[in-house]
Amino acid sequence: MQNANASESSLVGEEYEVEVGPVAHGGHCIARTAEGRVLFVRHTLPGEKVVARVTDGDADSRFLRADAVKIIEASKDRVEAPCVYAGPGKCGGCDWQHAKPGAQRRLKGEVITEQLKHLAGLTPEEAGWDGTVMPAEGDKLPPGEVPAWRTRVQYAIDAEGRAGLRKHRSHEIEPIDHCMIAAPGVSELGIEKRTWPQLASVEAIAATGSSDRQVVLTPLPGGRLPIVELDKPVSVLRVEEKDGGVHRVHGRPFVRERADERTYRVGMGGFWQVHPQAAYTLIKAVMQGLMPRKGEMALDLYCGVGLFAGAIAERLGEKGAVLGIETSKRACEDARHNLADMPRVRIEQGKVEQVLPRTGIKETDLIVLDPPRSGAGKQTVKQLAALGARRIAYVACDPAALARDLAYFREGGYKVRVLRAFDLFPMTHHVECVAILEPIAKAA
Repeated sequence: MQNANASESSLVGEEYEVEVGPVAHGGHCIARTAEGRVLFVRHTLPGEKVVARVTDGDADSRFLRADAVKIIEASKDRVEAPCVYAGPGKCGGCDWQHAKPGAQRRLKGEVITEQLKHLAGLTPEEAGWDGTVMPAEGDKLPPGEVPAWRTRVQYAIDAEGRAGLRKHRSHEIEPIDHCMIAAPGVSELGIEKRTWPQLASVEAIAATGSSDRQVVLTPLPGGRLPIVELDKPVSVLRVEEKDGGVHRVHGRPFVRERADERTYRVGMGGFWQVHPQAAYTLIKAVMQGLMPRKGEMALDLYCGVGLFAGAIAERLGEKGAVLGIETSKRACEDARHNLADMPRVRIEQGKVEQVLPRTGIKETDLIVLDPPRSGAGKQTVKQLAALGARRIAYVACDPAALARDLAYFREGGYKVRVLRAFDLFPMTHHVECVAILEPIAKAA
């Protein structure tokens, strides 16, 4: 079935009737045409028979991207997407609205299994993983219900000033009047109810640990800020056109979050886990895995505003010590503020692979690393493995990056003791993992 508007080499618009194979990393499944051409198909599930319409690729592409536009034989795990903005050509924020909640977690588990095997050469058993992806507390809902978990939502603003979300792999904007996965604290601001002239984006932040609400405005080039009148009190920040820095317009320049019986200041739109239960869930998994002992030395790498550094320091006692390293200057300032009552915690600013050698630290007992989505990388892993930590906790939001780094750790003499996976991003393809590593010699 050929699209008459497609160019001679482009296959965009071409349709294929295919049987859908396994899930792949990225929120799609793999299928093959009768000619053997590989399709990465969204809005489908393994085992289905669908009509897939090509959205990206040409005759020379190694693979094509496509949307399932007609379901011929449906999976038993399929449900009607609860969100009216989910589906081919619509909002790209969610990947699995059309799958039962339990099926979503199974799919994420299959992706983790595949990435561990392909990139680290590990079976689930070798990775100390039972194959399950655990839902966050309160998120185990029946099919057709959607957890409202996202405490930070970045709305794109279209040419008419309407708030929306971007379509998949596109700069096009889908205007919306409500995001189902937005947390109540975000929804109650009413961002979608008003227009936002001269703005490129509006990010809404609703703190979990307090009633703090914040919006971060990014003007169009040369644009002026509108007067912000929302349904709830908010502080307002602005992203500067010249340097990309974030500056306060009015209200507090930070929000207050709560975790492990401590309050954390998160300034100027800085990073904090998006799911309301994420900080608690991850601290618990990391501490259970590390089992900190009084008086030990620990490193918290990519430490952000000090979440794990604070949790470890509480458990190491007065003779223990923690060094945190973080690239963001603003986050370092927040971390120092948040942990000011802990004299045995030190925060250094800079890239981990550059700062760590300058510290003169040759050994440590414990390491926590929570790197960006791209992972820590071979150079950093090599440095960490040389420190001889008795246990390392690796927090990862991308299973591919995690698997690559686990392979590097194995080269450095470490194996995975236990791996746990958590569904902290329901309806999307993202998943959070916590891997606990220990020296191979000790494990043997």
